[in-house]
Amino acid sequence: MPPLHHADTETISSLSIQKVEKPLLICFSHLRWDFVYQRPQHLLSRAARRYRVIFFEEPRVAEIEAPRLSISRRPGGITVIVPEVPAGLSAAGVLSAQRMLVDRLLEAEGTKAAVAWFYSPGAIAFAGHVAADVVVYDCMDELANFKGAPTSLKDHERRLFARADLVFTGGRSLYEAKRRQHPRVHAFPSSIEVRHFAQARAGDLEDPADQRDLPHPRIGFFGVVDERMDMRLLGHAADLRPDWSFVMLGPVVKIDEGDLVRRPNVHWLGGKSYFDLPPYLAHWDVGFMPFARNDATRFISPTKTPEFLAAGLPVVSTPIADVVRPYGETGLVAIATGGADLVAKIESRLTMDRTAWLADVDRMLAGTSWDRTWDEMVALMDERRKAVPAAGAARRRTADIREEAARV
Repeated sequence: MPPLHHADTETISSLSIQKVEKPLLICFSHLRWDFVYQRPQHLLSRAARRYRVIFFEEPRVAEIEAPRLSISRRPGGITVIVPEVPAGLSAAGVLSAQRMLVDRLLEAEGTKAAVAWFYSPGAIAFAGHVAADVVVYDCMDELANFKGAPTSLKDHERRLFARADLVFTGGRSLYEAKRRQHPRVHAFPSSIEVRHFAQARAGDLEDPADQRDLPHPRIGFFGVVDERMDMRLLGHAADLRPDWSFVMLGPVVKIDEGDLVRRPNVHWLGGKSYFDLPPYLAHWDVGFMPFARNDATRFISPTKTPEFLAAGLPVVSTPIADVVRPYGETGLVAIATGGADLVAKIESRLTMDRTAWLADVDRMLAGTSWDRTWDEMVALMDERRKAVPAAGAARRRTADIREEAARV
């Protein structure tokens, strides 16, 4: 077999040198590790305490002669791998290149994976054959409903269900949608690092320079800005309250910059590091989540909901199912429909006594954390691996046959 090309100073052989004694977890993700710090980063950073974690991203086109891997390290023991492919390859050629690169990577590892962890159903087309003790599909979104999603995604997900030992969902709505499609589906809604966001309550964080001169009250949002945001609603609220500052943090993706609401009191400050968020939130008056009601938001479970609450910020949201239940039903988040109602709910949150509300918030948040979520996932993986190794091996052989048939 010809040598495996690599892009950076890291080499495939160096992965084996740094193996230590941990088993391997390889994750196939549609998200970039360095994009936004969210569910994959929270979970896999914890996984790295137990496993050697390889985070295999989607391919990128490069001016190269042959497919290769770009290998780099991240703090906490995460190895990020990006497959690079030559320009001009067909879709089938890109899949073939990725499969070849995965095979050579695992050959260099010299052992099968303890866990194959999928975020991207599309990865089943080139990594469905990967041998692993446990195959996990962590379904964090209904990706088929997102803007620009390939039409093949639903078929890929069906194949991934057939391959997976366990399916985790990122929210209650997703669980209800998926629970009949696999015998072992478990809901793990968005969790929280309470101590990180609780820094915003202390009162001693300096106001960041790019919002320091914005007048109060400040109504803040942080997160990815895409087709899930209701721009019309944001514009309406900004017009109704020109004396309020609407502070918007986050990268703009899949929509044109020209689609952003432009008002003197709407301030687009760009993406911020997860670790830089508490100072911004510390100097906001209310958090808001102006999500549109569309296919892309039908099953979302916004991680920012408990993060706003941990920061001590009252929150107003549009009626997203996984926000209404449980946060709206328990009075922790105000639910608004339409611009006038959004403004009215924000006004009520600006003037409310927060003492009893904060006590209720802290009681709810005391029962959740990313550490607890990860520990519960590990328990399920351990249980599954011990319970039916023979049945799992037989089912994986069947899945391999189906994979082979699908490629023919």
